[in-house]
Amino acid sequence: MTSPLTLRQRLAPALLAAVLLPLAFSAQAAPGQGAQAGDMPDALKERMEERRQAVYDKAGIDQATREELNTAQKEHYQAMQELRQDYRQRMQEILTEEQQQSLNEAMREVQREQMQQRGQGQGEPMPQQ
Repeated sequence: MTSPLTLRQRLAPALLAAVLLPLAFSAQAAPGQGAQAGDMPDALKERMEERRQAVYDKAGIDQATREELNTAQKEHYQAMQELRQDYRQRMQEILTEEQQQSLNEAMREVQREQMQQRGQGQGEPMPQQ
């Protein structure tokens, strides 16, 4: 018989999601602008891993569970990458080249406006892939 989960163990996934969610949103850019894990600077990868480990530590997650969570996260990431690729292919089938360029520029403009509203400065637009 398994012991009931402690409050800390039940809240761990929510806490992990809360810490990683802002990073996930920033990684999910517009089509043609998506940041790939291989494109991330090493320093950013390290910070993300440090945050994940800090969350695991605070939540009291044991090593075996950490490994399961990491495996689940990698599987989720791969599925999202495949879904994004399918979406990009579908967009290319639907839009002309001119429409794609227009849509990408409009999304960059909206992103810049939102960043300015949040006080994140002028910043350079994300590179197009």
